[in-house]
Amino acid sequence: MLEAMKRLLCHSFLLLALFASTCFAQDRVFDWVHASNEVIPLDPSDFRGGRVYHPGPNGGNMHVDIQAGHPVTVAMVAEEQWNVFGHDRGGKLDFHCLREHIVSTIYSCELPPSQPMVIVFRDERQPSAVVRGVEAVLNGATGRKQYLSPNDVLITYYRWACVSNCEDPRFEWQRLVKEKYEITAAPKIYSLLTPEWDGQQISVKIKSGLPLMVALVPVANADLAYSDPGSFQQTLANFACKQRGVQTLAFECTVNLADGPQSLVLMPEPGANPFNHKKADIEFDATRCIANCNLLTPRP
Repeated sequence: MLEAMKRLLCHSFLLLALFASTCFAQDRVFDWVHASNEVIPLDPSDFRGGRVYHPGPNGGNMHVDIQAGHPVTVAMVAEEQWNVFGHDRGGKLDFHCLREHIVSTIYSCELPPSQPMVIVFRDERQPSAVVRGVEAVLNGATGRKQYLSPNDVLITYYRWACVSNCEDPRFEWQRLVKEKYEITAAPKIYSLLTPEWDGQQISVKIKSGLPLMVALVPVANADLAYSDPGSFQQTLANFACKQRGVQTLAFECTVNLADGPQSLVLMPEPGANPFNHKKADIEFDATRCIANCNLLTPRP
């Protein structure tokens, strides 16, 4: 039971690593995506605030579309300053990304780190300029003039989000080999794997009564293990997925499309006596894609 739990945990960590490192043919594509709309009515010289942004420790970016009936000034202001200003129209405002005379534009701003910021709008009309030719009424209760034609500012907010290739491929382990065999002088070869994407993970688990040489090599090289074992051992220097002197071991490797069909080769180490009827247990697993596989590097 303990061994099975260790194996499950090992495979889980391997899959997490695979998700992080696998090369995809189609990378995620990000863009600004519509989030919401807001209409802010402004009287002449009026100041109004919109959405509050909360950038992270590395700062952030914001992106909005602005459509106004009359020119407005747009800027970003620290939320703390804006709250003080909004209470009694007092205090100092430090403007970030100030832009004036805006009627129609896409407005963006790089925000400072960890500082909540408010997007604010100011109507650039002066009351005297609006009174001329515009009907006004007197509010008898307050004596304040209310203009019949406010400057309606339409703000379209956007968020930065994935728009294409957004789902990760999903994987699971597939058993290719599980058997016990009697070790002989002849190599044991399993030609069962053709890589399906770059970074495909394989796992080998061995328990042997004799020290074994274990290697994952191209099929053509595996033939040397039969015809010329000495040359085969020399060629192992060219391959990364190998182990020497194995008796009890679990190890993992990755394979790429360019590697072509692969063979798992097991043979006794030089000096080991292959004629004493020792046995070896072998488990050979590979990951396979089960969902969103179109994002993987395709097999040609």
